[in-house]
Amino acid sequence: MSYVVPAYLPAYVLIGSVAAITAVLVAVHRGLKGAAWPDRERRKATWSIATVLIVWFVAELIPAWLGFFQGATPRIPMIQFGMLIPPVLVAVLFWRWPLLRRVIEAIPQKWIIGVQFYRVEGLIFLVLYAAGKLPGVFALPAGIGDIITGLFALTVGAAYARNPQASVGRVRAWNLFGIADLVVALTTGFLTSPSPLQMLSLDKPNELVTAFPLVMIPVYLVPIAILLHVASLKKLRQATTTKAVHPLDGLAILPE
Repeated sequence: MSYVVPAYLPAYVLIGSVAAITAVLVAVHRGLKGAAWPDRERRKATWSIATVLIVWFVAELIPAWLGFFQGATPRIPMIQFGMLIPPVLVAVLFWRWPLLRRVIEAIPQKWIIGVQFYRVEGLIFLVLYAAGKLPGVFALPAGIGDIITGLFALTVGAAYARNPQASVGRVRAWNLFGIADLVVALTTGFLTSPSPLQMLSLDKPNELVTAFPLVMIPVYLVPIAILLHVASLKKLRQATTTKAVHPLDGLAILPE
């Protein structure tokens, strides 16, 4: 192993992951409370989603800690399994588990957007790049894109809460930017990591991103972000479709 994991990195990544889980659960609790769900149903939904997130976290943490995702020049990369399998399973849950669909439908758009403030954790990529531990072709777009997405999550969510109709384009643009940021980060991370498929940063392979604990970002936090973007776009489409079907809705509240 030619890389050295900074002493602060495990605490940063693990605390950041717990913070992301907490943010999602707070959004679920507050969103369902605002939707006037009965206390018993709200608690059941919150604990059910907490169980999914924690089991998912542990299921990624153990193989990451054991080095299952660790890149190596002669070995076929394994990180894609950690990134793709959990979102597929969650998608199956969405179609097979009515409670999850009801929760997503009930939570206001502002909470689904605002929870992605946790993306500012991407600052760690810039810190590691400055320390010479990550290649710039990966760290700069990944770190800057995550910070922009995270900071704008708060303003875009607040704007939509104030005036949904005027903020549709802003919400769509934010989601597309956030998804593009993840695609760029995953692509450059994959192409700079040591494996037979490595094509970039050949003189300084991106060893750290597939090693514990940093690998928890692509295999855990990134899939959560993708699912949140999908949920946000789905709600936006439903809202705009409803408005198109009922174009006169809301005229009663306009001033005479």
